[in-house]
Amino acid sequence: MQIYIVGGAIRDALLGLPVVDRDYVVVGATPEDMAALGYHPVGADFPVFLHPKTHEEYALARSERKTAPGYKGFVFHAGPEVTLEQDLLRRDLTVNAMARALGPDGKETGPLIDPHGGRSDLDARVFRHVSPAFGEDPVRILRLARFAARFPEFRVAPDTLALMRGMVASGEVDALVPERAWQEIARGLAAGRPSRMLQELATCGALPRILPCVPEPAPQVLALLDRAAQTEAGLELRYAVLALGWTEAQAEAASARLKAPGNCRDLARMAAREQATIREGAPPTPAQAVELFDRCDAWRKPERFDALLAACEFDVAGETDEKREGEKQGARNIARLRRALCAAQSVNAGNVAKTHTDAGCQPPGIAQAVRAARIAAVAAAH
Repeated sequence: MQIYIVGGAIRDALLGLPVVDRDYVVVGATPEDMAALGYHPVGADFPVFLHPKTHEEYALARSERKTAPGYKGFVFHAGPEVTLEQDLLRRDLTVNAMARALGPDGKETGPLIDPHGGRSDLDARVFRHVSPAFGEDPVRILRLARFAARFPEFRVAPDTLALMRGMVASGEVDALVPERAWQEIARGLAAGRPSRMLQELATCGALPRILPCVPEPAPQVLALLDRAAQTEAGLELRYAVLALGWTEAQAEAASARLKAPGNCRDLARMAAREQATIREGAPPTPAQAVELFDRCDAWRKPERFDALLAACEFDVAGETDEKREGEKQGARNIARLRRALCAAQSVNAGNVAKTHTDAGCQPPGIAQAVRAARIAAVAAAH
């Protein structure tokens, strides 16, 4: 039995980056061998085991055969006769198909194992597919695109781009399931330059197939996404920035198609709906501000409303003397709304409600009194 460290850990180490995730391949072993050594099986589709102490994943070397469309349409074979070279052949990109052997002490030993020229492509900053089998798995298009967001200095090899376009033309990309698509898109949005992911998906033609319900992101939206990434904004906020290029209906459709998490879906829908009011409209009156807070449920979820303002703020950020008058107005509106919410929250709605309940008011009248008190507080703060 021989254990190898493979894939991203080798790539990142060669790039001088911190190694966070380590993947291991075991050659010459059976599931029974692994169990006898104390490893715990966790793989449903093929044999993957957790180390008894570190809990890192160790997979038996495997080969695969395409049997149906989509990323699940494969039959895997794992056995002691499968070689490391056979395992590396099934990987997506040459820069992810390198390995090093581990010695008995668990430390890397021996030369770099690089049968597909990954080191050369790494040095040249090129994403290149390992074999034509790349074209059998539509997830690999998404993986390459989100790698481009993480490593924006890399370019896609022409033959790999041609293969990706062929996958789109053949309909292979249409077999992507929403959960898997969201997983990769979310990782790309969380990377250092998310615009590259969307650009690569658009270049190969996959983006309109994955999200036919929304327009291709405009250059301005791509620039906003990268600006958000520079501030280390979270996924929810970055997805909302992407939605600034959509209508509310498009945001709903995109989130439903991707099965985006509820927090991402709600903020994106809100950003698409309210962006014009916040960024482009005239200064909100106290009554309009309170109406906006009502629509956005800012009373119960003030943090989400602040995230909405932050998403819109990326489009009005910068030195004000370099901005157009409309953008200056957007910055003023955002500042005004932050002050307005703070003032409105200072109203003790419970006390107002109790006072009017004691005076015999019915629920509609109580709600109107609370709203009037909030409007008055906002007006006083202006």
